[in-house]
Amino acid sequence: MEEKARDILEWDGSAVGLLDLDAFFASVEQLDHPEWRGKPVIVGGSAEHRGVVSTASYEARRFGVHSAMPSAQARRLCPNAIWTRGNFPRYREVSAAVIDILSDETPLVEQVSIDEAFFDVTPGRFSRENPIEICRRVQARVAMLGVSCSIGLGVNKTVAKIASERDKPRGLTVVFPGTEASFLAPLPVSAMSGIGPATERHLVAMGIRTLGDLSQANPEKLRETFGMVGPRMVERAAGRERSRVAERAMPEEAKSVSNERTFDHDLTTGDEIRAAVLHIAAMTGRRLRRKGLAGSTVTLKLRFADLHVRTAQRQLPLPTNDEFTFGPVAVELLSSLWQEGTPVRLVGVGVSDFAEERGLQMALFNESSEASDSHRDQAALSKLTDALRDRFGDDAVSYGRDLRFRDHTTGTAPMGKNDV
Repeated sequence: MEEKARDILEWDGSAVGLLDLDAFFASVEQLDHPEWRGKPVIVGGSAEHRGVVSTASYEARRFGVHSAMPSAQARRLCPNAIWTRGNFPRYREVSAAVIDILSDETPLVEQVSIDEAFFDVTPGRFSRENPIEICRRVQARVAMLGVSCSIGLGVNKTVAKIASERDKPRGLTVVFPGTEASFLAPLPVSAMSGIGPATERHLVAMGIRTLGDLSQANPEKLRETFGMVGPRMVERAAGRERSRVAERAMPEEAKSVSNERTFDHDLTTGDEIRAAVLHIAAMTGRRLRRKGLAGSTVTLKLRFADLHVRTAQRQLPLPTNDEFTFGPVAVELLSSLWQEGTPVRLVGVGVSDFAEERGLQMALFNESSEASDSHRDQAALSKLTDALRDRFGDDAVSYGRDLRFRDHTTGTAPMGKNDV
């Protein structure tokens, strides 16, 4: 029998992989700072300003530090760690290079986060090569970028995801077709994505503690408690999920551009909160101009001290990317969301419903002469400020509202929330 034919027979059925980059942000920092290699590195917000850990290197994890942990707690556990707020454009650059490696092997690549992606390497679909060899080649190529990944390989997404977490870092966990039920059975129900603490408590109360228990449960009984999700959990726990990995999508145009910041102390006065709204609006305006976008809907978001969130929107008469125009509108929205004295922890300002910049310019020419001159002056001031900051740094030009908040945010960047 020919070698290629034998390889195909060694894997019978679908082959879905999940690539998970190991301690990704911290690994990129150690790649870019060789003197940090082998040392505990924490990417996250300030320990003094209510920040949280985004990623910890494996050296820091040995001290008990993990993602989403309050930075103050992480500092107590690992006082000698190297701290950095992170370089997110750099992380996106490395992530894109990894996705390109996967795309060399198959067009069916579905990125689910900056450091995770599913891929389909079913034999005979796009390649006649054994899926295990493809995964090994992907790991080797990722390592050449200077970071590492762990891969889970199975017949569907559920198995691949769980397998990817079994042997980290640099692990390759293979669950051969026909063995998925025995692989899943002894694991706790919490090992399956989508089962959080609340669902786990409900399941344990029903006597369901392992995925093996869940696979044998009555689907209709679970439907009574969990709705349509119940029978699907049983199917997944038994390894019978039928997964589809979507073809790699081209990047979509942003539907909105926003910025938000959490402050190191709760804002309680109208003066503080109005200044914060204008401060965040200026960040959003700069991002809009960098992207060549102008929008006609402004959104204000507030998170209060009790962590509940409220938002409000307003349509603008004309599309804009000028914070001097949409910022005051965001301030006006405060009256519908906030009452004097209510502590505010986070402020966000977004703009959506985009028009091209040339459409914006045409609209300005159609305004009255006085209003048009005012808008052009504001636009010129904003662009001059952008140019100075691009050349000399963000602190080169600051308004009073910016100076007020320069050292009073947590330093934890809201990943994935600047472009929705």
